[in-house]
Amino acid sequence: MGLTGAVLKNFGHFFQEIQNHFGVMTSTTSWVSSTTIAMFHIGAPAASALTLQFSQRAVIIVGGLLCTLGMLLASLDLSLPWLYLTMGVLEGTGISFSWIPAISMVNHYFSRWRSIAYAIASSGECVFAIVFSPLFKWLIEMYSWQGALLIIGGLQFNLCVCGALMRPLEANWGASQKTSKEGAEESAAALPSKKKAVFQCCLLKKPELLLYILFAIFAAAGFFTPTLYLVPFANSLGIDKYWPAFILSVMAVADLAGRLFCGWLAYMRFLRNLQLLPTVTTLLGVVLLLLPIGHNYWCILVFASLYGFLFGCMVAIHITSIVDIVSLDGFDSGLGLFMLFRSIGGFIGPPAAGWLVDQTNDYSAAFYLSGFCLITSAVFVVLVDILVQRRKSAEASGHQTINQRGDGETGKLRALPKQPAEPPRGAAHHSMKPTPGRRRAQCGMCSTNGSDVRSELMQSAQRGHMVEVLGLKLK
Repeated sequence: MGLTGAVLKNFGHFFQEIQNHFGVMTSTTSWVSSTTIAMFHIGAPAASALTLQFSQRAVIIVGGLLCTLGMLLASLDLSLPWLYLTMGVLEGTGISFSWIPAISMVNHYFSRWRSIAYAIASSGECVFAIVFSPLFKWLIEMYSWQGALLIIGGLQFNLCVCGALMRPLEANWGASQKTSKEGAEESAAALPSKKKAVFQCCLLKKPELLLYILFAIFAAAGFFTPTLYLVPFANSLGIDKYWPAFILSVMAVADLAGRLFCGWLAYMRFLRNLQLLPTVTTLLGVVLLLLPIGHNYWCILVFASLYGFLFGCMVAIHITSIVDIVSLDGFDSGLGLFMLFRSIGGFIGPPAAGWLVDQTNDYSAAFYLSGFCLITSAVFVVLVDILVQRRKSAEASGHQTINQRGDGETGKLRALPKQPAEPPRGAAHHSMKPTPGRRRAQCGMCSTNGSDVRSELMQSAQRGHMVEVLGLKLK
């Protein structure tokens, strides 16, 4: 996480360096980061499909090689379009191939602790962002931005080592079948089998997923813009040297706190994920609308800290919420489709914000656009939650057509009619009397076991009689 998302978060340090080097407008320079973000999302379906076909380990190693190659070639500084290809396409695809399989493994390995596990795993992005912010600034001053890209490429080569250390899901599948039910649920919940390794494009027929994709598009338009323009905004106010880098470090600390807090909150289930997500998204948008109001360092630092905390809260649950929409079986495919369409917002957002900055000569416009997009995206999550709850209510009401009553200790059926059922035609001579100490019914001429009793009761229910059985344990 740290060698992918944290690097992307600190692209803002290179923004003004590249702009001054080529002498282009803000909107033109922003296409470098915008291309990286777009390829990060566009590569998600391919990463998901390759993960299902091969393994998380292999895909992460390929992603590490692409990230390293992209940064090494970008350091050659041939032209601005060359940066679009290397720092944009290659780096973005490599980040996607490294990030998507890692997220997939976390969501498959954990069931009950999924929210906390994802928050802890993604916290590496925050920890590395704290270190990378001053480090990137120092590397640019010491070795220029071209030398800094070369060194960062060498750091990202360690993604191959991280991928080699990943434990494949297939290796744990056979062992999980031999463990107890509780252990299997905690350590390897619903690990995908080879028969299910198919990318499910049919998930797009779900209206809940389509609305969630609309949320992703609008949220992505405001998701990455603040971190890209925060350093230039601080510099425009006369804040120089390492102080803007310190703002990014403080924001990363708040981001870490937000992820851990919201992961714990989701685990405690005080609110559903789809209730918590629109709340933090709306608050995040409000903070971005207020951030440009402060024109001094400490005011910006406070709003940046609030932004980092709410950003962490949003990140902690917006991926795991996909499980609530498409179930765990469709998570890999759902994540790929979610990231694919989110690329639209990630690709359009930064250049649109840059165009507004060029038109107004004020970086505040970028934050206003981001805040508006995030508040709008929260509306779609509310609609998704309504549809999901309606679907669950319909499934619960139609799950059983008859009520059943069972033994609370053993889970076996104890079929007792609420009203005496009429005996079957031609069998009026049968006198059903329970035998003490046995769970079966006997009569003078024949005996029936529990399954026969259940069959007769269901037939009676079809004739209009209601049978009530409570406390059935479904395994």
